[in-house]
Amino acid sequence: MFKKINRTAFPPEKSVLIWDGDCTFCKFWKTRWELKTHNVIDFAPYQDIAKRFKDIPLKEFKKASRLIEKDGQVYSGPDSAYRSIYHSGTTFWHQLYTNQKWFRTLSDHGYNHIAKNRSFYYKVTIALFGSNPKKIKHWWILYCIVILSVIIYF
Repeated sequence: MFKKINRTAFPPEKSVLIWDGDCTFCKFWKTRWELKTHNVIDFAPYQDIAKRFKDIPLKEFKKASRLIEKDGQVYSGPDSAYRSIYHSGTTFWHQLYTNQKWFRTLSDHGYNHIAKNRSFYYKVTIALFGSNPKKIKHWWILYCIVILSVIIYF
């Protein structure tokens, strides 16, 4: 499980989401988040930027994405994604994560499972949304309809 880190003594000039630059799953979703956040935050692979945050162990960047705010506040794992979207005006997910223990626990365990199985979930992502993160396909709706139809039939 990834470690939650609250603060860094080395805050960036602009909030930055730090992700694994070697991970295709991470790259796909990082691109989606860039589109949603409209340049309000920066995005950088930990391979390029981790050394700037001397008080955060490299192994922790390898385990989970981190959003580091201008005030030094650090958001880890699923909350790094929720807090990133918060900057674009969608506050619901970060508030739910912050205020509801059941959602925080579910998100943390789900994130940890996905992090340990990134190649599989990248294949699932491609199957559901297509290979272009800038222009996703909505095939998942068709899959849901087929599954629901089979369930209703039986």
